[in-house]
Amino acid sequence: MGPTRRTLLTATATAAVTASTTASACAASPEAPPAPSPSPSSSPSPSPTADAPDRPPTHQPPSRELRTLLGEIDPGRVEATVRKLVSFGTRHTLSSQDDPRRGIGAARDWLLAELRRYATGSGGRMTVALQSYVQEPANRVPAPTRITNVVATLRGSVAPERVYVVSGHYDSRVSDAMDAVSDAPGADDDASGVAVVLELARVMATRRPAATIVFAAVAGEEQGLYGAAHMAGRFEADGTAVRGMFTNDIVGSPTAEDGTREPYVVRLFAEGVPSSETPEEAALRRSVGGENDSATRQLARFVRDVAENDATGMRVRVIYRRDRYRRGGDHIPFLERGFPAARFTEPAEDYAHQHQDVREESGKRYGDLPEFCDWPYVARVARVNAATLWTLAQAPDSPRDARITTSALTNSTELTWSRGSEPDLKGYEIVWRETRSPDWSEVIPVGDVIRHEVDLSKDNVFFGVRAVNRAGLRSPVTFPSPSV
Repeated sequence: MGPTRRTLLTATATAAVTASTTASACAASPEAPPAPSPSPSSSPSPSPTADAPDRPPTHQPPSRELRTLLGEIDPGRVEATVRKLVSFGTRHTLSSQDDPRRGIGAARDWLLAELRRYATGSGGRMTVALQSYVQEPANRVPAPTRITNVVATLRGSVAPERVYVVSGHYDSRVSDAMDAVSDAPGADDDASGVAVVLELARVMATRRPAATIVFAAVAGEEQGLYGAAHMAGRFEADGTAVRGMFTNDIVGSPTAEDGTREPYVVRLFAEGVPSSETPEEAALRRSVGGENDSATRQLARFVRDVAENDATGMRVRVIYRRDRYRRGGDHIPFLERGFPAARFTEPAEDYAHQHQDVREESGKRYGDLPEFCDWPYVARVARVNAATLWTLAQAPDSPRDARITTSALTNSTELTWSRGSEPDLKGYEIVWRETRSPDWSEVIPVGDVIRHEVDLSKDNVFFGVRAVNRAGLRSPVTFPSPSV
């Protein structure tokens, strides 16, 4: 017999007291306990916050398989990738595409060769291709320009039609966005993100994910998100089921412009109201109060559930915004096409080391140079990505067609959904939380069913449904829509 309205309301009261106590404790202390501040060349010990006791009940600890995978991520390889990309002088979108040593074409060819080298260990499961098109004159593109993404696809062994994407952009720039000649090292923005993508491709190429993972180094970001828009458009035109997309953009350093450091924190920007929302969908959202329950917000909650642990040594600070003020990243074209997508970015940027001409003024060094990157930090960001993508690919798909029955006025809640087709599907769980809470606070296992009634009013709390497989891996939550 499931929980009754009385027991659930008692649990709610207890949770509220706990939340209040936790909030008071947090108000009296910094957001995170003090952590060592190693030099960029040193490897810090695991964060003392990595196994904080206030885990949500939806938390998923890393499996032995995942711990092994995360242990293979190598800060030395991350550094080598960034330095190699910097060695091409400039990777500006309008720079040379034919010079074998300098310019975006040389970087493109190296990335293609590197990913193909990783693919040789995949037994044919990973394929690598150039995804090109000619961008006609547009903002920051004065003449027809070929823009090329380098894309590696690791085909899923059980549900290949379900796709997850991770990207970084390999183009770079200096102070003048149209300067395609000056050295534009782009170590942090965004060789660091590309290094994350390549390291994930390397460690996953020899493994067998259940769903498909796409590793992409895209171009044209600094000129206007052109490469990512082309890739997202291709997925949309092909009807690809992109269940989640992450871009890693400026993930090279935990050091802010004032010298303060947060070496165990990465930001995750996740929008609430969907960029692709139709007027009908907006009306439905307003009627049920779903501003904080978009598919992207559920994806962000999932990241915290699976990637905040001792195996990554990191905390994920979810920011309830699409992106930073006056900025935008390669997740936006995916959001605009209705795909859940979010952006990883370092905790506090140093603007002297991005979008700057390389120079020295009054003893201060400007420019996006490797010397300002922290390789163990980038490796930890890669582990956050790896924990997220691998769990997404191995877990069942989120429940489809989730509904809350609203045909009658009652003080209980009936939820329905469609059963997934995964061969290892074990069943489902219902989650709920107070409407003022950002995280799910209660989990109700309901078994292998497609309907369940909870003795709690749908008017007072938010509900969700997630799938569970026999290995104990959970999907991201689906927020149900009202149904008569």
